[in-house]
This record gives sequence, structure tokens and C-alpha cells, in this order.
Amino acid sequence: MRALENRVATALRWRIFLIAAVPTPGSRPAGRYARFAVPYCPLLSRCLTMSTELAAKRDRLLALLSGYGSCAVAFSGGVDSTVLAKAAQLALGQRAVAVTGASASLAEGQLDEARRLAKLIGIRHVVLATGEFRNQAYLRNEPDRCYHCKTELYGQIETALGATGPAVIANGANLDDSGDYRPGMTAAAEHGVKSPLLECGLSKAEVRQLAAAWELPVWDKPASPCLSSRIAYGEQVSPERLAMIDRAEQFLRRQGLVELRVRYHKGGLARIEVPLAEIARLASPEVRDRLVSELRRLGFKYVTLDLEGFRSGSLNSLIPRDLVQLSGSQPATPQ
Repeated sequence: MRALENRVATALRWRIFLIAAVPTPGSRPAGRYARFAVPYCPLLSRCLTMSTELAAKRDRLLALLSGYGSCAVAFSGGVDSTVLAKAAQLALGQRAVAVTGASASLAEGQLDEARRLAKLIGIRHVVLATGEFRNQAYLRNEPDRCYHCKTELYGQIETALGATGPAVIANGANLDDSGDYRPGMTAAAEHGVKSPLLECGLSKAEVRQLAAAWELPVWDKPASPCLSSRIAYGEQVSPERLAMIDRAEQFLRRQGLVELRVRYHKGGLARIEVPLAEIARLASPEVRDRLVSELRRLGFKYVTLDLEGFRSGSLNSLIPRDLVQLSGSQPATPQ
């Protein structure tokens, strides 16, 4: 029940309603939230109608993708790449393919979810084993780590699909990403990768609205960057540390949490970020004792709760400002 409450609260923050839970007159509710369906409300139904502006952006997106002739979507199974994959399938049919890079940086279950989503969309799906863990520049985990990861992914896509493959590789970057520190976008530029959502001016909120309109189950999925992003810059990335982080986050999700991060810091310190409203519960004796015991069992030496709460991209605040300015980006804004 707590997990459902968190999802409802998240939906309200994004100004997105639970479409599957809203019955039409005389109909029975269907979908994941059927048990919690609200009575039919004409005002609510009008709110579910896509705005003219968003419909125009959707149409522009489909036209842009159609103009590619064929397209390979870098597909993680997150809301952005899922919406892009759906749009590519609608625009290009069999000339679209979703490509997922698989490595130790994927959380458990993420690859299986990507497969399920690709099947739901009806897009051809290719899984490539990427080799970023053979790259010492990636393992050193400096602020440009994502550059090396994306360089590997895009290079693998180009090699695997060959000269007769799709004409364009596309990623799921959206308008909100243009204000963050994202060295992966440098790799995209070097490989000629397109960002159709960004080009069409779609914000993260609008991408979620499109996902809801297309009945994609990830419309309310929290952002979930790769596990390597949880490790503080300068601390080496390793499969063992990523497994510790993944299992710790799984434990927290079993406690009913949706938005969370377990950050790895020097000396085996776990810094846990959860929404402010959840901090008191995790600090209560009965939950705290189990939490500390579990994370120590996983290999963490110290367990801390971040009193600032959950915020996406918090490790980017440690990047020197001159490096961010050289990249042409701005420091990440907590979300």
C-alpha cells in the first residue's frame, strides 16, 4: 500500500492522472489500479485529453522519425527510451529496432523488463554485450565516465548492425537533459547519434504524458540511471560494488520505497537518499536495525541517511565548475 501511495503522490507532482483507473460512464475500470478506481468525473476526463501543443510535438516526432527511413533506438527500458521506441515503431514499423547494451551496470531485472517492453511495443529488440568494464578510463570513474560508456554502446551498435543496418541511431535525451552535465551527449555527437525527443522540444513531463497516452506501463517509472552512477567520482567501478548497490536498493524497495538511491563513497560508506517524508521511518529503531544489518551483510562498512533527501544527480554537485563549463553544460538541478 505504501508503494501505491508513493506512486499516486508522484503522479500528482507530475500533473499526470492514473488513466487506467478512470472508468468511462457505464464501464468497468481496468488496469493496474482497477481496485482503486475513482468514480467517473467529466472534469477529470477532460484533463486526460492531450493538449494541442503536445499533440503537435507528437506528430512532429513521428514525422521526424519517419524521415530517417530506418532507426536504431538506444533502449534502456526507461520512460524516455520506451516512448522513443514506441514512436519509432509507429513511424517506421519493421524498419525500427531497439538495442539494449547489457553489462554489470544494469540493475537486476532491468534487461528482462526491457525485453518485456519491446515485446509490448512490437519493436524488434537486439541485446548487445558491451565491454566498458575492459576500459580503464571507465573503471577509474572520473566525471567523464558516461562518455566512455556511451562511446562503447554506440560503437557496438554501429558494428553489430553494420553498413546495411538502420540509417540513424537515436537516444532518449529530452529537453530537460540539456541543462545537466552529460558527457554521454559528447559521445552521441561524435557518433552522429540523434536525439529526437530533444529536437522536438519534449520535456520530461511531456514524455511521461505521451507514455500515458500510449498506455505504456513505464509512464510513472522513476528515473533509473545505470548502477555505476551511484559510485562517487574517483572511487573505482567494479562488478562487486555494483552488486552491493543493486542488492541494497532492492532491499529498500521491498520496504515500499519507490524513489531512492544508495550511493557508494570512499571506505565502503553507503549514503542512502530517500524522499524527506521517508527519513523518519528508515531511522526508526525497527527499520534502522534491519537496514544496517542488511547493508553490512552486503559488504558496506558504514550506513548513513542523507538528511537532504532524494535528489537525482546529486553526485554531479562534486564536479568542479570549470569542468562543467568546459563541457558546455550547467550543473544538475536536483529533482
